[in-house]
Amino acid sequence: MRYFDRRFYWGLLHPKLWGTWIAIGVLLFFGALPAWLRDPFARALSKLVLSIAKKPIRVAKANIRTCFPDKSEAEVDALVRENVAHFVMILIGQAELLFGSKEHLRRRVNLHGFEHVQAAREAGQPVIFIMPHVWGIDYAGLRLNLDLPMVTMAKAHRNELFNWFSNRIRSRLGGHVYMREAGLRVLISEMRQGNSFFYLPDEDLGPDQSVFAPLFATTKATLPVVGRLAAAGNAQVMPVVIGYDDKAHRFELTVLPAIEEDTMRGKENEALALNRAVEQVISAYPEQYMWFLKLLRTRPPGEPSIYD
Repeated sequence: MRYFDRRFYWGLLHPKLWGTWIAIGVLLFFGALPAWLRDPFARALSKLVLSIAKKPIRVAKANIRTCFPDKSEAEVDALVRENVAHFVMILIGQAELLFGSKEHLRRRVNLHGFEHVQAAREAGQPVIFIMPHVWGIDYAGLRLNLDLPMVTMAKAHRNELFNWFSNRIRSRLGGHVYMREAGLRVLISEMRQGNSFFYLPDEDLGPDQSVFAPLFATTKATLPVVGRLAAAGNAQVMPVVIGYDDKAHRFELTVLPAIEEDTMRGKENEALALNRAVEQVISAYPEQYMWFLKLLRTRPPGEPSIYD
């Protein structure tokens, strides 16, 4: 099977997974609480996370300093604090996506710019949504899936129970979650059937077939495949922005206009267009990007690692 099986099986009750079941129970408890009650607790809890997550925080600070060298250390520290706070807020509330009603999801996520999607659909085209790794990505996917047939692709977790749980959430509205090993052909096949999907262009997949292109104040290895995917699936490519407002206790989700096809002709142009889209999405809510990823692991020849 090329996509994750969301059916329950008895192996998920193995004693080695009991600790994970407890963690899922905690998430379900918090997911059932109203956001106005949950969010202040999450902010308080984030201080504990800051004190123990030393290695991820070092990675986050290295990324931020490299992308924004003009920021002072105080500004970097403030951005990391907000980043961790939003991570905890979104994480402990995410179980609501499993059992919340469709009306609840519409209330929690305000959708803007859907007219761009409607125009593509009226032209008989699916959409490749460009969204880098942001904390609210699952909220974005399910909210769009309410009004649009979608599939996605994800990397398997080592913990089989957490793998089952997270993909139960992502596929709750019927869209398949494909394994990465399934390859790009399955996505082309899905697009030809009218299904849209998210593409995350910010992951560093190494130097093979990647192209270096500017990203903020640095350079990033980017894999230019979206242009070919869009052409093969007759799709439009649209960046998507999502951010959580913990004062209003709502997500704001905005679909931006499609990237012009001409700007993605050639690998270098496509990498530049993708990184500009990534910049646009991150800049809207910089405190809600997954700065803990080693997104700048691959450096141009002669440049040392920023994580040493």
